[in-house]
Amino acid sequence: MTAAPTSERAWYVYGILPGDVELGGDVTGVGDPPAPVRVVRSGGLAALVSQVDPASPLGSPEDLMAHQEMLDASAAEVPVLPMRFGAVLASEEAVATELLDAHHDDFTAALHELEGRAQYVVKGRYAEPAIMEEVLSEDQEAERLRREIRGKDPDATRGARIRLGEIVNNAISAKREADTQALLEAMADHGIASVVREPSHERDAVHVAILVGADQEKEMEKAIDGLARRWAGRVDVHLLGPMAAYDFVGAT
Repeated sequence: MTAAPTSERAWYVYGILPGDVELGGDVTGVGDPPAPVRVVRSGGLAALVSQVDPASPLGSPEDLMAHQEMLDASAAEVPVLPMRFGAVLASEEAVATELLDAHHDDFTAALHELEGRAQYVVKGRYAEPAIMEEVLSEDQEAERLRREIRGKDPDATRGARIRLGEIVNNAISAKREADTQALLEAMADHGIASVVREPSHERDAVHVAILVGADQEKEMEKAIDGLARRWAGRVDVHLLGPMAAYDFVGAT
């Protein structure tokens, strides 16, 4: 939800939380200079907000980081419904009425669903030498093309290089699908829900968001550690979180 404010200052909204949330210490948010973050409450709900200048565009790496850090820090303590980056309303009253009151029942139900749960993201990337050797050992044409272009003029072997690239890319796509399925199977008993994210790099092996209950976290971490050991030298695995449930709520 993004409204065009008409006043000199506007209110940037980070996320929706239970109404009894309290901010600890001096917390600042997006903008240059960043303004203090405060809480707007209505009907048992709360919104984390800070003032911004509508004339100053947002979107710097610092702004994006401040938005995410605010939500993830809050999610470590209470359930949070993240707002999309850039959600701005004209006044505190608009935050209370147009956002909290207008969506009260949906927000309340969604917060209830997230109680005691957090999102984690499992990201794995193929180690280039290992995955190349794997592909070449499994595909005779790829190995032949590698021998054909080795030490040769790139211009003279352009067609062979293009064909080899196609084979490698197709093979990695197939391996990504199989390895993602292996991850999902490993997580079947350790998460409530999962979302497969689009790869962010050509060598991404897995990129999956998992919604995990507080009582599942240790077993989930053990399962990921086991998978990382199994894939050692082939896939570099990283577990990120806990964080706000970006992939499991319909951000307003």
